[in-house]
Amino acid sequence: MTGLGAVFRPQLPPERLRALARLADDTGLDELWLWEDCFLEGGISTAAAALAWTERVRVGVGLLPVPLRNVAVTAMEAASLHRMFPGRAIVGVGHGVQDWMGQVGARAESPVTLLREYLAALRALLRGERVSTEGRYVRLDDVALDWPPFEPAEVLAGVTGPRSLRLSGEAADGTILTAVTPPDGVRRARRLIDEGRAAAGRTEPHRIVVYLLTATGPDASARLRAELTAEGVADVPELGVAGDAEDVAEAVGRLVEAGAGTVVLQPTADEPDPEGFVRFAAEQVRPLVP
Repeated sequence: MTGLGAVFRPQLPPERLRALARLADDTGLDELWLWEDCFLEGGISTAAAALAWTERVRVGVGLLPVPLRNVAVTAMEAASLHRMFPGRAIVGVGHGVQDWMGQVGARAESPVTLLREYLAALRALLRGERVSTEGRYVRLDDVALDWPPFEPAEVLAGVTGPRSLRLSGEAADGTILTAVTPPDGVRRARRLIDEGRAAAGRTEPHRIVVYLLTATGPDASARLRAELTAEGVADVPELGVAGDAEDVAEAVGRLVEAGAGTVVLQPTADEPDPEGFVRFAAEQVRPLVP
């Protein structure tokens, strides 16, 4: 079954998360996704709170910027979430926005090398292995988690470029694609991911999560157009969706046909009713998505 989620955008103040998380839980939404965008809200802290306030909804962090975080700290925090809330936490990591990384003095000269080293160490630590490595960026000396997850914990990579997509197939358990990825972009990403998987001899499932910029309500088309224009992608075909539940479900279906396993509805930054958006996703769109 296709996974369906919604984003709690960090442009909303953190004190609003509790109500939206509980609503997602109560209405049967599959997944609630959070972002660690600079300099808004922390990904792990908000995920822990959302998980604690809910009973069944899965909570994803898409994504944690690896230049900001020592891999051992990420492993400790991710493992804690997985042990406290088994089967409900999803953790994604990625390069981060390079301008933001530069602002905090954490910009890596080779983001792909950093992500490669980071993914290898993080996945090994979450498997309960003892890790020693001396990479260009990641250096660990006899490090192991005392409290690794009970079950295998997937690590997703949020990436966009060809080299990074191949790396995700090679070294991650799934891939997160941004909302500026149309169906044809998902197909291209799937091919590059599969190239990486083949090169690494990976045969296990690899989940693709795609954000879908979504607007509904009387002014939906105008809000969607304004955000796509601001992003400089207004002329990209089949990017984003504005309309009712059937329109949104059809757009989800196009992404699924292209290779997505989970589609996360991303409201526009000026969404006037975030709670209503979550209810719309769960109660109106979810029944139309097989």
